[in-house]
Amino acid sequence: MSRKFFVGGNWKMNGDKASLGELIKTLNSAKLDPNTEVVCGAPSIYLEFARAKLDPKIGVAAQNCYKVKGGAFTGEISPAMIKDVGVHWVILGHSERRWVFGETDELIGQKCAHALENGLGVIACIGEKLDEREAGITEKVINAQTKHFADNIKDWSKVVLAYEPVWAIGTGKTASPAQAQDVHDKLRQWVKANVSEAVANSVRIIYGGSVTGGTCKELGGMKDVDGFLVGGAALKPEFVNIINAKQ
Repeated sequence: MSRKFFVGGNWKMNGDKASLGELIKTLNSAKLDPNTEVVCGAPSIYLEFARAKLDPKIGVAAQNCYKVKGGAFTGEISPAMIKDVGVHWVILGHSERRWVFGETDELIGQKCAHALENGLGVIACIGEKLDEREAGITEKVINAQTKHFADNIKDWSKVVLAYEPVWAIGTGKTASPAQAQDVHDKLRQWVKANVSEAVANSVRIIYGGSVTGGTCKELGGMKDVDGFLVGGAALKPEFVNIINAKQ
């Protein structure tokens, strides 16, 4: 089955209207591969700005949301609010949410269920830390994280799985193409065994972890690597080269 290549840019807590405006101009004027789906994850305060300025063919994602539609949850945003400003994606379970802000697998699963119920697409992040990889438990860790997502997903058509080895995020280290392919293949096998063969064949599994213009082509050539979730490089002009990795 042909899976449409997907490239997400996670801007994290970076930028202001001036710098993001320049980045958006670069993206809007670039020749982007029409066969690649592109989504930019903006800080919540700039979601409406990004959606208004970006070419409509480029999607926008919130970087997080909460598990209910409203209430006394200071500092949080809901899927309903995200949709209200014209945004249709959310990133959930990113390692920084897990390891910096202490979000549990259970909470992330609940947030995923609520986001999907409210019509958002979900970029569902999973990945192991360095000590877990060195202990040989990568598969165990990512399977457990994936299960918490799977338990909360009824319709997989609006879900993209993002494998991000924590040891490769912002470190300059990148999983080798063979390492990425190995984990993606095992993830797909897990989905086949625990969800369905149809979902395993159709769900896009993207790679994140210091992806650059220099590493993207080889990584993107792997059979089970269906795109990228890009951090630092998504704030630079080279993001265009990453989007066009399959050309």
